[in-house]
Amino acid sequence: MNTPSDTRKRREIVFHALPPGQVEGALAFLADLPGLSAARLDAHTLLVEYDVARYTLETLETALDMQGFHLEGSLMQRLRRAMAHYCEHVQRQNLGLPDALTKNYQGAYVEAWQHRPHGDHDATPEEWRQYK
Repeated sequence: MNTPSDTRKRREIVFHALPPGQVEGALAFLADLPGLSAARLDAHTLLVEYDVARYTLETLETALDMQGFHLEGSLMQRLRRAMAHYCEHVQRQNLGLPDALTKNYQGAYVEAWQHRPHGDHDATPEEWRQYK
């Protein structure tokens, strides 16, 4: 049985050194999210605490990336992030929670559908369709 503390996560988000000031900008960006606390650990690291039922590290990193923040890309950081993403994904599945959407797939499908010929296209000329 999962207790509420089992779903509470504390993760580090490490930013690239350039451009400077990313941690302060990320703190300001994440401050408005309910149920999430963020604190600065050092010049390039942010400590976030959240409930995995509401947020995942992957969704937080995707949101930061979409806002123009640059995460550290070293092999060790990528491995840490991949492990956290996998563990949180499995935990959400075990809790029966839907997958967290990190991309807008529906918008892509709608866009592709609008640009392709589809449906029941009838090759009959317009003048043959009207009964006179």
